[in-house]
Order: sequence, then C-alpha cells, then structure tokens
Amino acid sequence: MLRMDKSFSDCPNVPKSVGEEATKVAIELGYRHIDCAYIYGNEVEIGRAIRAKISEGTVKREDIFYTGKLWCRFFSSDMVRKAMEKSMSDLQLDYLDLFIMHFPVSIKPSGPEISREDDEIYAYDNVDFCSTWEVLEACKDAGLVRSIGVSNFNRRQLERLLNKPGLKYAPVCNQVECHPYLNQKKLTEFCKSKNIVVVGYSVLGSHRDPNWMDLSTPVLLEDPILISIGKKYNQSAAVVAMRYVLQLGVVVLAKSFSPERLKQNLQEVDPEKAEKRLEKDQIYYVFSPG
Repeated sequence: MLRMDKSFSDCPNVPKSVGEEATKVAIELGYRHIDCAYIYGNEVEIGRAIRAKISEGTVKREDIFYTGKLWCRFFSSDMVRKAMEKSMSDLQLDYLDLFIMHFPVSIKPSGPEISREDDEIYAYDNVDFCSTWEVLEACKDAGLVRSIGVSNFNRRQLERLLNKPGLKYAPVCNQVECHPYLNQKKLTEFCKSKNIVVVGYSVLGSHRDPNWMDLSTPVLLEDPILISIGKKYNQSAAVVAMRYVLQLGVVVLAKSFSPERLKQNLQEVDPEKAEKRLEKDQIYYVFSPG
C-alpha cells in the first residue's frame, strides 16, 4: 500500500513530478493500493501515473485500489459530492475505490466552490459528520465510490456514527497513525469487533514537524530494540516496524519516493519473537501544541 502524501507537494526540494514517477515505479513493483487526498495537492500527478500504467498494460483499472479523502472544508451537504467529483476529475478516474472523511471535524469553507485558496487558514465549522456521512452514502449508491470510511476517529466518534439513526452503510475502515510507539491496540480491538478495518499511517513514526512535535522525543527508527531485532533477521528497523504493525492486524501504508525503499517496504521480517520483544518498547509520546 503506497501513501502519496503532502511530502510530495509541500517540500520545495521535491517537485510533484517526483511523486508521479514514484507512483509509476511503485505500480511496476507490485503496489496496488494507492492512498492520497485532495489536501495533499498531487492527485493530478498521481492520476497521470495511474493512467500511464493502465495505458501501458501494466495494470487494469480494477487492479488499482485508490483511496481518496474528503477534506474538512467540504463536509456540508452541498460540497461533499463536488469534492469527490473534483478528485475523480483530477485523477481521471470514473470511480473511487474508497473515499474517507479525513478528520472528524469540519472547517469553514473559503467559498462555494472546491478551491485550495486559503487552505492554510482554518476556522472550525459546526457541520455534523453524521450528516456528511449521509451524503457519502448517497455517493456510494450513485456509483461514484465503491466503499466509504473514516480517518482519525476515536472510539466515541465511531460509536456515534455507528449508532446514527438510519445508518445505511457502516464505515469499512478507520485510518489512524499507528506504530510501535502508538500501537492503537484498544482502538483496533474495538474496530475489529465492529468489522472496521484499521489502516495505519506514519508506521515508521510520527511526522517530525517542529510546529507540532516536541523534537526531543525519541526517533522510532533509532530505537535500540527495533535495531536489535533488525540485525537479528538481517532487516532494517523500518521493515521491523512495519512487520509489527502488520502483526497487530492493521493495514500498513508505506510512504517513499525512493525506488530502493519502495522495494524494501515490500519485504517482511520473520515474525518469531518480534512482537513479544517490541512490547517492551510500547511507549506513548504526545504531540506538543507549541
């Protein structure tokens, strides 16, 4: 599963074309689940890569599982379908395989149309995500998307959605940050009890943005236990971390634009004793709002 997030569009040293080429390489290597979003700003490039590989005969459309996300500005009932159709147009796809609410909160839109203008200025809105879900259900019925889900929902928010009167479709997945320092075991157990698939992002550790994170917290891939297990099985700490998340029953989203790392991400480490040893290192670190 390949995650093509904002690092491809927001880093001044990484042009969007790099993400486009990385997607082509990933498809050639065997990746079939591609995770992206409107707010990442690169769906046009990712769509071109997918269409190129389809045109070349490397894959068929039905081989690709594309996940898109509904950005928080577009939660109102008149914006949901517009946002989905905007992603479909940018991607040049006739349908999406999965479309999920990016966060369980709404943000006031900058205007009546789907636009990236002022996307860095956020003011909370009062749109109930349950009403947003009803429009997503209608989009599914209309054939625009095969499945619908959520992201960054906690148990209470999931319960509220699942208990919504008139619920037609339960969310098929909940995409959350998940790694050995934040294993989400309780949330995963709850989701499994409700037949909701947990999809993990940042499986190699939290994004270390100084605006959001205390940089004095440990770096996951420098963790001595991960490194020790990796040496034992002749694997990198990254592969061990991904294997750990897989053993939790969580779908792993890997992110890279390096062909070599894309190959490495497909490797697996022998699971023997790995999870047991990693349990010693399950510490929760929090983001610093400063």
